[in-house]
Amino acid sequence: MADASGIVAVQGNRRTVSRYGLRFVALGYLLVLLAAPVAMVFYRSFQHGVGPIWRSLTSAEARSAIEVTLIVAISAVVLNTIFGVGAALLLVRRRFPGRHLLDVLVDIPQAVSPIVVGLALILVYGKFGFFGSWIERNGLKIIFSLPGMVLATAFVSLPLVVRSVAPVLAEIGDEQEQAARTLGANRWQTFRRITFPSIRDALAYGVVLSLARSLGEYGAVTVVSGHVVGKTMTLTLFIDERLQNFDQTAAYSAAVLLAIIAMGSLLISRRIRTRSRSSS
Repeated sequence: MADASGIVAVQGNRRTVSRYGLRFVALGYLLVLLAAPVAMVFYRSFQHGVGPIWRSLTSAEARSAIEVTLIVAISAVVLNTIFGVGAALLLVRRRFPGRHLLDVLVDIPQAVSPIVVGLALILVYGKFGFFGSWIERNGLKIIFSLPGMVLATAFVSLPLVVRSVAPVLAEIGDEQEQAARTLGANRWQTFRRITFPSIRDALAYGVVLSLARSLGEYGAVTVVSGHVVGKTMTLTLFIDERLQNFDQTAAYSAAVLLAIIAMGSLLISRRIRTRSRSSS
């Protein structure tokens, strides 16, 4: 009996060591990869007080970068929200030729480098691109202007709304929608009164993720923007430009602003997900 109890005690100790060892490795990995770099950015930003941060973020260049970032991000989110809901309805509620191809295409932005996205947009919409010459002749400009930046940002954040809404649509089924149509409701009435309330939380979650992704986009935007100060420079491009000009205070200040927005978006998305789970 003593030997058996000793074996049980040894096994229990091994499990405890294994459990705490895994926690230590996971927390250490997150500390080295995530927490320490972010904490250092905050430290370098606030080491001389709030005044330099405020002056950096209220400069003409920073205000313009913030404005351009908001315009590009909000425009991309609106486009992806409309497309995301429509694509999710098509993928879940319809069976049509090319459905699987659409399902694959939605995930392409997650597999393709944003730099490649920017280059592809130039090849299609640039001055010498596939549609570029026709666009230029009609007095429009996409590449090296806000429309191109919106397209690039919308491309990289495209799957987030679709992949947030589609699983919820599949889970709730279409019985209530069919009942509403049987009672005489048209498609818009069915969507507004039946479908939308069911996907509202999932849609909000996808919109928040899409907004966070759009605000922090750099790779695709840097290719199609042209880096024109005061016109086509987002906050991420502003950080890069300030670092290259050795203005670390402005770069760190903008980075802190983006980090705060990202953490706020994360908290909002977790709150939405928690509320969605509790309501279901």
